[in-house]
Amino acid sequence: MDKLPGGSAPPKDSWRARWRAFRTRTIAKPGFQRWAAGFPLTRNIARANTKALFDLCAGFVYAQTLFACVRLDLFRILFDGPLAPDVVAARVGLAPDRAERLLKAAAALDLLARLPDGRFALADLGAALIGNPSVAAMIEHHALLYADLADPVALLRGEAGPTHLSRYWAYADAARGDPASAESVAAYSTLMGASQSLIAQDIVEAYPLRDHRRILDVGGGEGAFLREAARHAPGLGLMLFDLPAVTARAERAFAEAGLSARAKTFGGAFPDDPLPSGADLVSLVRVVHDHDDGKVRALLRAAHAALPPGGTLLIAEPMAGTPGAEAMADAYFGFYLLAMGTGRCRTAAELTRLLAEAGFGGVREVPTRRPLLTRLLVSNRLDSTDRK
Repeated sequence: MDKLPGGSAPPKDSWRARWRAFRTRTIAKPGFQRWAAGFPLTRNIARANTKALFDLCAGFVYAQTLFACVRLDLFRILFDGPLAPDVVAARVGLAPDRAERLLKAAAALDLLARLPDGRFALADLGAALIGNPSVAAMIEHHALLYADLADPVALLRGEAGPTHLSRYWAYADAARGDPASAESVAAYSTLMGASQSLIAQDIVEAYPLRDHRRILDVGGGEGAFLREAARHAPGLGLMLFDLPAVTARAERAFAEAGLSARAKTFGGAFPDDPLPSGADLVSLVRVVHDHDDGKVRALLRAAHAALPPGGTLLIAEPMAGTPGAEAMADAYFGFYLLAMGTGRCRTAAELTRLLAEAGFGGVREVPTRRPLLTRLLVSNRLDSTDRK
């Protein structure tokens, strides 16, 4: 047996590791695959695995089918009822055969349903997109991600050069010392507001905002979350911290919602600028996973400094380790944030450790309606005596 450096023997593989190695060698054999596809006890498993592997290969085509449906506003066109392919073709500006090709593809993906008379109607997935315009906005936005993933190996090796996503998200440049202009933040802050709107109600339903006097939403964009918080807790004071070019847009949004008297905005960029004090609750809604550990530590320390002893910090975002959302956290966000140039999804345990380092305790998770989209961690600021 080969020795490790220092003369020690390598650890023996457990029986589980030996079994997995045997299983891998067996499944990799074409002869076994052919046999498993025909044997009654393994036939369904083999066929399911074949389909899963093909779906991985074809996933980009599926995503582009969805993108085409959104870009052509197909779901809204079918919202009032089923239509024949030639009618759809005229409305979306496609040749009849091309329109039918798209309709069949969407039906195969359960976005649409093909009726016995040949017309097409919305299926459940397509109907769900009508009620979630923020999802449609993200689907259109993904054109940038697809371009950045054209050569994923170059992206992983750091050889891809500046990415579309790093240029799109203005705060990434602001973090590098480049000020964000009003023009550069217009598109991203609107998209961020749309994504926050998707989860804002889940957060305010899960956590009792009425127990607090004033909330500071850090990286709050145009104030989508704070506007939902204002509806849920009428006596809650509102504070928003973001880049100056973004807070100017938030002020207009607050004015349009009749919240100018309750809402104050503060322009700045963390970690260089301190967070304003005066709130007993600080919220970070889909902010932490956008940043690397060093910046997250600085952000949490800034939140600690802004809060009074016993003040509350709320972190709401998708987290790694969420049952059923492994692909979302590790595959989707893993590559999205890599293309953006900063950030990663963390587990609740990792976030708890970072919170403890920054002087927060009593970390607890509050269940949300849709944990795949957002989970909620709540903690409290400890003073110097509490931390001893």
